[in-house]
Amino acid sequence: MALDHSVIGVESAPVERSWTSADTLLYAVGVGAGLDDPLTELPFTTENTRGVEQQVLPTFAVLAAQGGRGPGIGAFDPAMLVHAEQSFDLHRPLAPAGSVRITSKVTGIHDKGSGALVTSEAVAVDPGSGEPLITSRSAVFIRGEGGFGGERGPRSSWPEPDRAPDHTVTYPTRPEQALLYRLSGDRNPLHNDPAFAAKAGFGRPILHGLCTYGFTGRALLHTLAGSDPSRFASMSGRFSNPVFPGEPLTVSVWEDGDAARFRTTKADGTVVIDRGRVTVHASPR
Repeated sequence: MALDHSVIGVESAPVERSWTSADTLLYAVGVGAGLDDPLTELPFTTENTRGVEQQVLPTFAVLAAQGGRGPGIGAFDPAMLVHAEQSFDLHRPLAPAGSVRITSKVTGIHDKGSGALVTSEAVAVDPGSGEPLITSRSAVFIRGEGGFGGERGPRSSWPEPDRAPDHTVTYPTRPEQALLYRLSGDRNPLHNDPAFAAKAGFGRPILHGLCTYGFTGRALLHTLAGSDPSRFASMSGRFSNPVFPGEPLTVSVWEDGDAARFRTTKADGTVVIDRGRVTVHASPR
């Protein structure tokens, strides 16, 4: 099995994707909105509460920007693939129901020795005006596909905070969280099939990395942006360890003006999202 490096930089044909109010509500519940108290996040979990207008969690942008279909990256065992990094820039708040036109491309295949890191970028625009809505960048790590003699790729700096976090938020996750989150579109059996999870080296199915990312995004939204999606500009992080459904997640945040660094950990201190960065606008857009 080998990865196809000729696909790097090849842009996909445009693909249109749409979503409904029900899709954004389901996503919000899938990343834990309302789990602590069903009445605290009604703008994200309901569409018919008197005096409350439905809004969309910013991290839904990652799902909205998925769908571009470029050339395949070659043959590999899908059980060896894990989500490694995720970032997005949100150029304007998303509507509860809407559509986008998406193009995507592989931006690099890097040799990490024990595996290959494949990076990609997707751009979602308004189908009518062409106005950019979302720029999403991600990376997947494919174990066993390294050692081909390629470059290791760029390494971004993330200075370790030298003080206690300015904010700490802990959210529970449900034992069936992965079964709920997968209804938003990610049907990877790693998150529901015990045999597939065992083949990948896990004792049981793990939580989607993007579900953990969504829990983290909620904490950042409420802590830094006053729960206002129009103030949320960008978010990035690296997935460093798996989460099992039912494990609580703690998000630690260090503020620096309109930007902040964050880290997400499990109850035992294991870091599950590292090198986190988020930017927010000082006022609504």
